[in-house]
Amino acid sequence: MPEKTSQTAGTIIPTRPTEWPTIILAFVIHGGFFALTGWWQSLSPIVAIIVGGWLIAWHGSLQHEVIHGHPTGIRWLNDAIGSIPLSLWLPYPIYKDSHLEHHRDEFLTDPIEDPESSYFTKAAWEQLGATGRLLARWNTTLFGRLTIGPAVMILSFLGQEWRLIWTNEPGRRRIWAAHGIGVAAVLFWATLVCGVPLWLYLAFVYTGAAMTRLRSYAEHRYAESHEERTAIVENSHFFGLLFLYNNLHVLHHRRPGISWYRLPTVYRQNRETLVCSNGGLVYDGYWDIVRRFFLKPHDDPKHPRHS
Repeated sequence: MPEKTSQTAGTIIPTRPTEWPTIILAFVIHGGFFALTGWWQSLSPIVAIIVGGWLIAWHGSLQHEVIHGHPTGIRWLNDAIGSIPLSLWLPYPIYKDSHLEHHRDEFLTDPIEDPESSYFTKAAWEQLGATGRLLARWNTTLFGRLTIGPAVMILSFLGQEWRLIWTNEPGRRRIWAAHGIGVAAVLFWATLVCGVPLWLYLAFVYTGAAMTRLRSYAEHRYAESHEERTAIVENSHFFGLLFLYNNLHVLHHRRPGISWYRLPTVYRQNRETLVCSNGGLVYDGYWDIVRRFFLKPHDDPKHPRHS
């Protein structure tokens, strides 16, 4: 069926009914954040870090859902739900633009065209130097991706953004100024009102980033056909909820408008077609990924089309 549309200021905007499971989820995540920061002293540091990391990663999954037009037909309201910077380092507007660019499937894994690619061009690989190449190879193992991976991701992103700000990329300073206000509000609440030590909050952020890196670790790999570059991780109910079933990644790329809570059912109904279309790139849960790649590279970090 064609999507219903409404016209606002000359722009046709797809409309959809309000998705209450996602609204409830947003309240759960933000309520959990307030509860954790308010009562963190009643938990051991390890438990607090695990819970905080889960909430940060879960919030990132919610942001991903919002980017794809959920949970309402009101664009500004969706963006408001996704814009609270619990992770501190990633401005929502930049994440939104880069992720939608990532969804040009014909360019998946390309280190120039795909902003979420983990591959290197030949020139970028040579510029890393011996130590950089060693770290990059370590980062292709799951152990490396979970340990140094968050630091590599965050620091490389901030370095790129600093260069854009320095060269006065249009709109970048405005985005970061607004983001800075949001970060200040989050840290004011957590550290000054609730007394959470800054090191502990940063541990929440790092752990959440590591959990997110687990999801993205084996999502894509280069193949000649772009349809075979996206994986499926089945039988993962625990992490599936954390990732809002984005582990069924082929289905998400084929139909990014499907709500997270509908993905498992739609996947089961179309499993044979989806597995055939991606060349059988299927993992039996995240333990299967751990077993295969914990200390072994997932792929050569040098992109075959740019080497």
